[in-house]
Amino acid sequence: MRIALIGTRGVPAHYGGFETAVEEVGRRLADRGHEVVVFCRPTGDGDRADEYLGMRLVHLPALHRRSLETLSHTALSVVNRAMRGVDAAVLFNAANSPLLPVIRARRIPVATHVDGLEWKRAKWGPVGQRYYRAAESLAVRWSDALIADAQGIADYYREEFSAPTSLIAYGAPILTDGESDRLEELELAPGKYHLMVARFEPENHVHEIVAGYCRSSATLPLVVVGSAPYSNEYTAKIHGAADGRVRFLGGVWDQAQLDQLYGNALTYLHGHSVGGTNPSLLRAAGAATFTIAFDVDFNREVLGQPAAYFNSEDDIAEALVAAEEDPAGTQQRGKALQEAVRRYDWDDVAGRYEELCRLLAAGEFSRRRPSGRRSHTARGHAAQGELRPRRRSDAR
Repeated sequence: MRIALIGTRGVPAHYGGFETAVEEVGRRLADRGHEVVVFCRPTGDGDRADEYLGMRLVHLPALHRRSLETLSHTALSVVNRAMRGVDAAVLFNAANSPLLPVIRARRIPVATHVDGLEWKRAKWGPVGQRYYRAAESLAVRWSDALIADAQGIADYYREEFSAPTSLIAYGAPILTDGESDRLEELELAPGKYHLMVARFEPENHVHEIVAGYCRSSATLPLVVVGSAPYSNEYTAKIHGAADGRVRFLGGVWDQAQLDQLYGNALTYLHGHSVGGTNPSLLRAAGAATFTIAFDVDFNREVLGQPAAYFNSEDDIAEALVAAEEDPAGTQQRGKALQEAVRRYDWDDVAGRYEELCRLLAAGEFSRRRPSGRRSHTARGHAAQGELRPRRRSDAR
């Protein structure tokens, strides 16, 4: 088949979950003999290779405004001549759903990966939040199929729209090499630091994690990887909550070094709350690193009992001190997490995408889609400010 992957920053994957999925799934589909076309946005390093890991890359510009970057690039992608002859398309991000009629007009069956509850992100004001909620409805109405990467997202679309989804999570890279030579460049030692990797956004609870760590009596440093591309104010708030034990590394794009950071941390702190299955979470657990995660259903679905969960800064402080007091037990719980996430396998994920594309190409989803209207119950929840999936209260 000729398969188009649309709506992301493209590959190589340097940014987030969508790009990771495109790289891991796209390379495997190419290895299986499919022609995979990936539409890419410009990168700062000027790299415009035509092929990567067997995938054909099409580089197109984008407007450099937070509210228009994704949609402008996707608009150019769906009308590009590289879409000719495509048997099936996967559109990432429900924000791109207004462009679904253009894809359908080209007689290309399309599945939309709806991601998480984007309208809950604090970076979007009231207009942006209304747009994302409307975009969800359009994705339900105009997609041939929907992809959810977590059970909580699948439940949300079923309850809100009576819409079926294909549940396809991400894969977890299982790291077992135990290498640590790249840590010396950062003046770190194996098992002697705590780690957080996240974009600086309020719903990722970066400030709460830094503040909770600083409230603790932990003696190992907290290493923070990430930045805020659109929010200097939130970045300043995070830095203001830090003390001398916190080390901010910014973005780390060297994958070998990043793998070693994940694999040699005593604990990994994960504050993401509105997405589905998160690749960073899988990466940490796949590296057998004990994880302290924000207490939300998405994270519990991935980690289960071996992890620790937090709802407050005090929970974070308590978990960090407990981990330092029993490093051997902490490492054992990390190994239990690694075993728990072995079920997230990229080969299986790619197989599910392949089968979905075959069904799309065969017209198996040509039946009438749901209307895209929210249920009466869902509208009532939204009016009352009740946002689901709900956070659990039984933090440990």
